Amino acid sequence: MNPNLKWKGLFIVVAIVFCVYFLFGYPTFPTSFAQVKDNFKNQIKLGLDLQGGSQLVLQVQVQEAIAQETDTTVDRLTTALRDKNVRYDEVRRADDTHILVRNIDPSQYSVLSDIVGTQYNNVWDMAPAAGQTNSYTLTLRPGAVAAIQEQTVTQARETIEQRINGLGLTEPTVRPRGGHNDNEILVQLPGVSDLAEAKAVIQAGGQLELRLVNDPQTYPSIAAYMAQHTVLPAGDELLPACADNRSRPSGPDNGDLYYVLNRAPVVTGRDLRTATEGRNTTNPGTWQVNFALSPEAARRFGPFTQQNIGHNMAIVLDHCVKSDPVINGRIDDSGMIEGSFSQQSAHDLALVLRAGALPASIKYLQESTVGPSLGADSIRHGVQASILSLLVVMIFMLIYYRISGGNAVLALILNLIILLAFLAMSGAVLTLPGIAGVILTIGMGVDSNVLVFERIREEIRNGKSSPAAVDAGFDNAFRTIIDTHVTTVVSAAFLGFFGTGPIRGFAITLVVGLVANIFTAVYVSKTIFQYHLTKMDRQAELSI
Repeated sequence: MNPNLKWKGLFIVVAIVFCVYFLFGYPTFPTSFAQVKDNFKNQIKLGLDLQGGSQLVLQVQVQEAIAQETDTTVDRLTTALRDKNVRYDEVRRADDTHILVRNIDPSQYSVLSDIVGTQYNNVWDMAPAAGQTNSYTLTLRPGAVAAIQEQTVTQARETIEQRINGLGLTEPTVRPRGGHNDNEILVQLPGVSDLAEAKAVIQAGGQLELRLVNDPQTYPSIAAYMAQHTVLPAGDELLPACADNRSRPSGPDNGDLYYVLNRAPVVTGRDLRTATEGRNTTNPGTWQVNFALSPEAARRFGPFTQQNIGHNMAIVLDHCVKSDPVINGRIDDSGMIEGSFSQQSAHDLALVLRAGALPASIKYLQESTVGPSLGADSIRHGVQASILSLLVVMIFMLIYYRISGGNAVLALILNLIILLAFLAMSGAVLTLPGIAGVILTIGMGVDSNVLVFERIREEIRNGKSSPAAVDAGFDNAFRTIIDTHVTTVVSAAFLGFFGTGPIRGFAITLVVGLVANIFTAVYVSKTIFQYHLTKMDRQAELSI
């Protein structure tokens, strides 16, 4: 036998063994058919349409992030003006994108202009306030608004994906939904049928903020506060206590409790470096969450705590006050969140905070569950269609091309093995459109074999010997095969790049199947022909 042919055969065998390993895992003895079947199921990951699960459409409330940016600017601008001894009546948020600086000393206007020009030049525009003397309005630029919106949606999407992965929900799909509203995110969770569980994973502990408590008194309701104070100061906000706040008393209005907080947070979840759970030393039997801040946040937090020793600082989670500990000393880069935590709830909260805080709250637009019966039905019909198409193709090739048709059958089977092995190796998810891509791959594989076989037949009719006809047939058909495959791969690649969800699954299986088909229909099939020719009598005719 030609030594070159031996190396080709060895390479094909190694490729087959490699693919089988990724499809079924390492063999154990004794091995039953049921075990082999289970291994195959574990290797091939199924999408939402096959496995069943939950699907959510979320809308990120980007206006909250814009308002938070405005509040932060108000706080920092106020601090900068005070540091430079600038006299003014007030600095407050007029609305989500406007800040009013009222009645500033005319002789100190240049200081305000310099602060805005150097620190906020690319974000805020300043102009005289209409109808007010010595007052100015800062307007958030449209480009800055668009940048905040885009960053908020991107961060929310990445945070949700990290949380789902961290909590063990595998193979999720988290992507922009697109359409008319770019603030929407599609979340698909294969294997998760409990929508309440999915929503808890996504939204629990979404926003962390540390704020100064501006009023030592708490109030049982908003009306109770307004009865004592005719107006809420511009820089303050009333927020309720969380349901599990330890300091929550039982009183009127079902025990509701409201805190008066500084509107601008000094630290947010985006400033966290890490978060871990630990035992609460002051309240045995409960747990707490310890957190560490980034260096930039520590530079803000240290002076803040130094200036407010003896005051309460509210730990706000998802727009409610979790606790309000007293600041007993300067805190630079670490702190803790206390509450009625069990070990599991403290662990979950720490995990959520490590994954990142949602930059804005989310609203659920759509909720749906795909049952496993629908997935099983899709799998059954998809597999039936694949097997039936493969059997029909095999029978046709064997009848029409006789023994040489067996060559094509082996190439098709190997093509499917390579395709499924790639899905298992890469962790790609098989969806119902992906099964359609598999069936289309079978058709393309048959087309390639038919091209080669017909060219071989043509060369034999022209009087060439069988070995020469095989070489010429493969060489001449190769150019046509490459042309057809390249054009289809390019089209499928565009579907993969610009498509979403099921369309991308179809494109992936089609591209991989076509690349594998070039290997099987040309390299493997030609090697089988060459091996068969070495076993034939030189004068015998090729069965094709």
